[in-house]
Amino acid sequence: MVPVFHRAIARMLDRPHPIGMLNLGGVANLSFVDGDSELIACDVGPGNALIDDFLRMRTGNAQDSEGRAAAAGQVDEAAVARVLAHPFFARHPPKSLDRNLFRTWVAEEAKLAHKNTEDGAATLTAITGAAVARAVAVLPRPPASWIVAGGGTRNPTLMRMLRARLAPAVIETADAVGWSADALEAQAFAYLAVRSLRGLPISFPTTTGVPRPLTGGVLANAARPMSG
Repeated sequence: MVPVFHRAIARMLDRPHPIGMLNLGGVANLSFVDGDSELIACDVGPGNALIDDFLRMRTGNAQDSEGRAAAAGQVDEAAVARVLAHPFFARHPPKSLDRNLFRTWVAEEAKLAHKNTEDGAATLTAITGAAVARAVAVLPRPPASWIVAGGGTRNPTLMRMLRARLAPAVIETADAVGWSADALEAQAFAYLAVRSLRGLPISFPTTTGVPRPLTGGVLANAARPMSG
């Protein structure tokens, strides 16, 4: 829902286009911003959800704090390739997924039951990074720069893997460019609310699959339209 907000704030930055605006929450999702050209957005694959769930099951910890478990493990690249053979990754946007969609597929294809905690965490983290890199193939052209937000920015192992797989593009966090990685989504929905009040579209065929640009529904008990 937030690509139109991403395009608005991208205009404030002096960065080469296209820009990939990546949110690393439970699911990883991407907005492709290329000047004033058509917005493109989609979920690209697992974000933090599978890593968090794996660490919780193995250690009782809620997450791989600072990516330490993954940093101590070995990535099973063959397992990464098997996971990314799922048809979802080859589909063109718009597309979306639930955080649990890949749970069984990844557990089986990555053979997580046979891996120690560190190798499992490393492989799951690599899957998240590889899914983002795989999304480049279904975009009109590769982003020249990326801005990353969400909880995944606090995982230095994940960020290192992203930088390696997305090179030579420049990878920055939302905090590093002066935005708030944690508050960005809340700010986006405030922006969308104002657009809806003004009768401007917030949902587009290339971002959510709607048949035409839409304003987000009917506003109940709305005040009179804003002027200006």
